[in-house]
Amino acid sequence: MRSTGRNMVSIMNEALELEVGHRVLEVGAGSGWHASTIAEIVAPTDEPKEKWGHVYTVEIIHELADFARKNVEKAGYGDRVTIICGDGSMGCPEKAPYDRILVTAAAPDIPKPLIEQLKNGGILVIPVGSMHLYQTLIRIRKRDGKIIEENLGGVAFVPLTGRYGHRL
Repeated sequence: MRSTGRNMVSIMNEALELEVGHRVLEVGAGSGWHASTIAEIVAPTDEPKEKWGHVYTVEIIHELADFARKNVEKAGYGDRVTIICGDGSMGCPEKAPYDRILVTAAAPDIPKPLIEQLKNGGILVIPVGSMHLYQTLIRIRKRDGKIIEENLGGVAFVPLTGRYGHRL
């Protein structure tokens, strides 16, 4: 699955099967752009605010979290996206459970805390594999305590860091 960054955002958003009202966790805020595209789907401004979902995005690098926060505010998504500086490999348990979880960096394995923070009926999309160039994009569906895993193809992402990430 070769793709540019913008195409990958579209592919990942489609794999998440996002709907209005979803509570979403993104691991790896980067510039804040991906979280903003998700907010456009789960909290569209043509819907009443009480129907809106919300995007929580966790970034481990302070400077990137600040950069993402400024971008999200400037783009008008500050009421629909919350940027949190922390170890996203551990999720964000204080805001859980989530309808959808998206990880934008490659993990060595699927972090157990993310599975635990996913609602029954929820979807997790995550690149899994080595920290050097090739990984597999995995979609996890959590159904009645069962985990259903689907291979969406080969991808290349930066490595996930933190407790459940790669050791750099």
